[in-house]
Amino acid sequence: MNTENNTQPVSSTNRKNVFAAIDLGSNSFHLIVSEIKNNQLLIIDRMKEMVRLASGLDEKGKLSKEAQKRGLDCLARFGQRLKNIPEENIRIVGTNTLRKARNGARFIEKAEASLNHSIEVIAGREEARLIYLGVAHSQSENNENRLVIDIGGGSTEFIIGKGFTPNYTESLHMGCVSMTLKAFADGKLSENNFKIAELYARLELQSIKNIYRKVGWAYATGASGSIKSIGKVLRAHNDAQDKPTPFPGITTHGLKWLIKEIIKQKSIDNLKLEGLAEERQAVFAGGVAILYAAFKVLKIDSMNASESALREGVIYDLQGRFHHEDVRQRTINHLIRQYHIDTGQAQEVEKTLLNLYHQVQNQWPVEQFNSEQTLQWAAQLHEVGLSIAHNQYHKHGAYIIENSDLPGFSRREQHRLALLIRAQRRKFPKRDYKTLPNNCYQSLMYLAVLLRLSVLLHRDRGENTQPNIKAIADEQKLLLKFPDNFFDKHPLTLVDLDQEKNYLKSIKFELKIE
Repeated sequence: MNTENNTQPVSSTNRKNVFAAIDLGSNSFHLIVSEIKNNQLLIIDRMKEMVRLASGLDEKGKLSKEAQKRGLDCLARFGQRLKNIPEENIRIVGTNTLRKARNGARFIEKAEASLNHSIEVIAGREEARLIYLGVAHSQSENNENRLVIDIGGGSTEFIIGKGFTPNYTESLHMGCVSMTLKAFADGKLSENNFKIAELYARLELQSIKNIYRKVGWAYATGASGSIKSIGKVLRAHNDAQDKPTPFPGITTHGLKWLIKEIIKQKSIDNLKLEGLAEERQAVFAGGVAILYAAFKVLKIDSMNASESALREGVIYDLQGRFHHEDVRQRTINHLIRQYHIDTGQAQEVEKTLLNLYHQVQNQWPVEQFNSEQTLQWAAQLHEVGLSIAHNQYHKHGAYIIENSDLPGFSRREQHRLALLIRAQRRKFPKRDYKTLPNNCYQSLMYLAVLLRLSVLLHRDRGENTQPNIKAIADEQKLLLKFPDNFFDKHPLTLVDLDQEKNYLKSIKFELKIE
């Protein structure tokens, strides 16, 4: 077991100011615990273990039992550090390997049971956004473009941003572990293998080459283990020189020297370089090849390494949610503008939806996952599919939400939001809902019922016409009480509610109207 542990005593502070992030990377798992003091992030605990999850993927894309055990054993140790930290102050994210693994959901289920906390598998561009956030907060603020590169175990993220805002984010399917398996599987450190690795990397980089060169940047920063290890090896070589430093930071010249030194060693098993940690030895050549190709294709002159990366970005993003700076709401607002959603209609649906929710939340077990916020987002976006066509717009909307890059959202959050929008009208998509875990299925089904009713009650698209409706919930039942004579004036609403009763029978749900 390769572990790094850097612990400082926690000050006698309000535990609400203590945050924790776990990054389930393809090569290593990282944990940081931090304390917010004077708006600054103070790291009070840090752990890292080389789990090498990506190397545990077999030819069918499944995680081996051995790789899963390494991961679960690591998380059991990490879990001890999470005690006494408020649950809402903890965020755990999975990256490339868990995005790819066909049995990743099963591993996550075991991991969540071990940690007693949910795990979010994030999309590649969301990973890139969080990496940039972590790097940007660790450096001096300026108004020039910054290029950030993060070589992980299974993917490499490329971001161009300014200040704390990432403007271009990409996640390419190459990492130090996956590249090692592709180009150095025979264990040989030959000139030919490096050429193969560089070719693989250059092919991946073609998709971003032109736009990134066109946008440009004032300086480049590297993040995470591979680039920090390269920086340490070059720095150790510099320190050993009697003459002035030949390779300030990381440069093309320095990388060429490093590749020659690696090839001299002939095999991965024999790789020994001053400044290279033993646990990095097996995947070091793959990381060097990727960075060298990036320097050549993107014409990078020099790069410095950052101590901060994804986990620090997760902490800053999590902290922002407590200060009304939740990037997810900015994403929702962007979608509203992009797809020209009728905000007046959305607001009316949202008001009715929250009114019903507040009446039944104590009767239904719907507190599995930020239910009120999820309902607000669903109401605000429920007509997003109208931008494509009115016919089956609920299906179009679900597709948009499921498949878009939504900054701030995990894949699980996107999937739940898409399922709510899909279920807002017509036949209930119970087959899609049955793929969810039992506790999540029940909660999301209840929320979908409330959304369906709220959309139905505003079908006439009138403003402020909704009466005071009383809702009484029981398991698989909901009673709605309307004011006297309401249906005399709104006969079509009664017809719609009667139809809705039939739709809900398919999920063995009983709707009663008085």
